[in-house]
Amino acid sequence: MSGVVFAAAVALSAGYLLGRLRPWCRLGDWAADQVRFTGSWARGGAARQAVVVLAHVVTAPRTSWRVMRAPATEARVPVPVRDPDWVAHRTHTDEGGAA
Repeated sequence: MSGVVFAAAVALSAGYLLGRLRPWCRLGDWAADQVRFTGSWARGGAARQAVVVLAHVVTAPRTSWRVMRAPATEARVPVPVRDPDWVAHRTHTDEGGAA
């Protein structure tokens, strides 16, 4: 009898902790962030890309299907041009003073 009570208490505690920690939602959020912001996951190799894509497909199948069916777009955000001599070209307002 006490074994059944103990098993029920463990099951209820585990369910409560899983509900509070929400590992499924956290995995989905992580995968969506990795796919959305192509940073280190794209440079992490084929194994890392496979894990990220698999996690995204498992946690958000409708979104993954929509992303896979969408045509690729060529419009990219232009990369900002860096001035190598920015110190010489800055104004007084950049230094915190009045212009």
